[in-house]
Amino acid sequence: MKVTTAKLPGVLLLEPQVFGDERGFFLESWNARTFRDATGLDVTFVQDNHSRSVRNVLRGIHYQIEKPQGKLVRVVSGSVWDVAVDLRRSSSNFGQWCATELSAENKKQLWIPPGFGHAFLVLSEVADLLYKATEYWVQKLDRAIYWSDPAIGITWPLDRAPILAAKDAAAPLLAQAQTYE
Repeated sequence: MKVTTAKLPGVLLLEPQVFGDERGFFLESWNARTFRDATGLDVTFVQDNHSRSVRNVLRGIHYQIEKPQGKLVRVVSGSVWDVAVDLRRSSSNFGQWCATELSAENKKQLWIPPGFGHAFLVLSEVADLLYKATEYWVQKLDRAIYWSDPAIGITWPLDRAPILAAKDAAAPLLAQAQTYE
């Protein structure tokens, strides 16, 4: 596995070793020992999630307060612009973001550590994301920040208004949001 540090410390881009031939391919999408050896992180995942969305759907910026989730995100069908935002007020990178394209074709994965928000924009006709989480989802702890908050300044590859859930359309700006210390 190749590991690259993203623009924000703690966020990692993972490229698994892919074995392919005329029949197709094989890759190991998760191995605790390989992950630990490559990243120095010893994480335990408690929940796997599968999200399917159509082109131009934008989900996020989502996070869970009090029980922050680390997430290992990958795309198994289609492509997305995947974003991590540092929401730790004690961090010198508070409010900063980084992004990468994740796709079924490039097979890359993004590790988003606890204390970060997560968002993505679907670039393909349909995209399926699978992501592992280090904490269980708890509805009352679920939070969102407005996707186009100018204080964060995410550069979204949009050619029209995104499709948003009501929760995302009504999310507060970072300055009014509950975040991590």
